[in-house]
Amino acid sequence: MSSTTGDFVTPGNQVEVPAGASLGSGLSETESGAIALVSGTLISDGDILSVDANSLETNSPQIGDDVIAEVTKLMPKVAMIRILHIEKDGGHRDLSAENLFADIFVTEIVDRFLPSPGDAMRSRDLIRARITQIEPNLKASTRGSPELGVLWAICPACGSELITSDDKQDFNVDCNRCDYSGYRVLSNGFGHGHILGEDIQELNRAGERWSAEAESNLGHEGARPYLSPVADHRRGINHEASPAAMRMRSAITGKGGHGGGKQRIQHKTKCTLCGCETTVPFVPTPGKPIRCKECMDKVKEGKATKEELAAEREVLTKARTEASEVAGIKLFVARLSFNVNEDELRNHFSTHGEITECSIAKDRDTGKSRGFAFVKFASRKAGEKAIKELDGSEIQGRKISVQESNDGGGRRGGRGKGNKRHNRR
Repeated sequence: MSSTTGDFVTPGNQVEVPAGASLGSGLSETESGAIALVSGTLISDGDILSVDANSLETNSPQIGDDVIAEVTKLMPKVAMIRILHIEKDGGHRDLSAENLFADIFVTEIVDRFLPSPGDAMRSRDLIRARITQIEPNLKASTRGSPELGVLWAICPACGSELITSDDKQDFNVDCNRCDYSGYRVLSNGFGHGHILGEDIQELNRAGERWSAEAESNLGHEGARPYLSPVADHRRGINHEASPAAMRMRSAITGKGGHGGGKQRIQHKTKCTLCGCETTVPFVPTPGKPIRCKECMDKVKEGKATKEELAAEREVLTKARTEASEVAGIKLFVARLSFNVNEDELRNHFSTHGEITECSIAKDRDTGKSRGFAFVKFASRKAGEKAIKELDGSEIQGRKISVQESNDGGGRRGGRGKGNKRHNRR
């Protein structure tokens, strides 16, 4: 189709020349007809047809603009998109070169828990997104509006075009050629582009929990099923983490092995708000809030009463006190005479409570005392009493310094000269 006066043309576009008109700047005659040599607006000045290149204004995305973009790269928490078109009055495809790419963080993709961007979109998907930030770099979102989301997607296994499906919960797209099914954050324009079709937001299940089958297919614990277009086909429904991801996971969790990740161990405990038994996928820390799902939702929604929160604080304070008492306390003893031995030191402190550890730091080469030691009490209260009464006391005619050690055994203590000397050890 040839362009006519008033149309925007780019190099190579065929141009319709009115009878009797001659070609001006920006146009050239070829065997197939007149074509544009530059980008601009096709204008007619009397009998001369030319291209007004000065009329070209580059289009830059602004906050609130809806853009059509292609997903180009997926990272653990960010999807990178290349902007193809700005949907606004007067918008066109000529975009500023520095504003072609934008980031979508995983929390800005859909209104539900999402481990990674690849769980809701894939490379080469076409999407409609809304610009949320300009500087220092472009950021976009596909949340909050039914027209935002994936417009067109291909099957990562065979390359066929995907279609919507409601056969299985949380698997809202299917492939007619192979047995692939997956999840995409769908726009109401899916399969239609700029034409918004029927409301299909129900298929996104915003704000809902994932089904058990879908949960096992998400990119948890380092698994990134979106690394290649054929990843689903090769790995099946249980996506295995890469060796690098598994090594990282092993270093963090202490768990090794290969495969799609083992289920974390559940630990029985009690909800600190209501007192009911519950389970958590981590070792509970005494004195920190641990709530069942009902109580967690109650607190988040602001429905927990002042009386309930006050009672929880009392429970936490009691737990911290009990845990601290059981953990004991380790003391740092400085300014010791080099002639003091461990028996003498133990006798000096044992009058204040049970001692579980008593050691004098010694030089590795000579075996002689370095003038400081560690004494650990089984009871925190006893240890704290020993600090008050023995700090400044004398052993073999020297006044000693006693304070809580930084080297474990309970809360971190003060930073006196003795501790600084220990830290340089």
